[in-house]
Amino acid sequence: MSYPKRTAAFASAAALAGAAVVLTAPTAQADVVDVNYRCETPIGVKSALSPIDIKGVRSGAGYKVTMSWQKGVSSSPVELGKGAMSPSATIKLGGADSGTLPVSGPSNAAAIPADTPIKISDLSGTYTPRKSGKVTLTAGTLTIKALGTTTTCTPTNNPGPSLTLNVTAAGGGSTGSSSSGSTGSSTGSTGSSSGSSGSAPGGTLPQTGPDDSAVALGTLGGTVLLAGAAGALWLTRRGPAVRR
Repeated sequence: MSYPKRTAAFASAAALAGAAVVLTAPTAQADVVDVNYRCETPIGVKSALSPIDIKGVRSGAGYKVTMSWQKGVSSSPVELGKGAMSPSATIKLGGADSGTLPVSGPSNAAAIPADTPIKISDLSGTYTPRKSGKVTLTAGTLTIKALGTTTTCTPTNNPGPSLTLNVTAAGGGSTGSSSSGSTGSSTGSTGSSSGSSGSAPGGTLPQTGPDDSAVALGTLGGTVLLAGAAGALWLTRRGPAVRR
């Protein structure tokens, strides 16, 4: 094989190797999960089914977690005026972490007619990993406050996780389960999970598989490609000397 052909083949192989490394980067797993709720209302027990979607986006030292309902749950015997209903919920943590993450959201933006399923607005909170590994997030209890009353809706069908994140704790916490859940304000903007052995403050920020691993592995692929190009250049320059 001539030197130009060897150069092209070597460079192509290096490029394919780099691309393969990037394609194998781990990603977060998200699923829309059907949740059967049993709701304790002021006028008795009611049931409702709603698909639940949970998403997590990297935000500072943690993740902004958003919980969405695709169908309404429970209902009211009287109309709920604008801003009369205030929702909140908990998300169960599993896998490398444990406990609950509180999430909350705005009151209803429009009036809700009587005997109509209540559409829950997106609820959010902040999760800060205390342990490294795969963490699952599963729909927990939903609480609806309206007109001085409280309705509590609890899942009855043991739903599976709606989201799985591959996380790294600040300071490089070891894989394992934390002894207690996350805490946060009622707005869901400052919640975080806690564990039996937290990391020291001021450590490195947590990283997720989907974002940071892909960047790191992409860098490795780029290094392989540059090494291939350098080798090809050496072969090209050495060729004429051999022919002489």
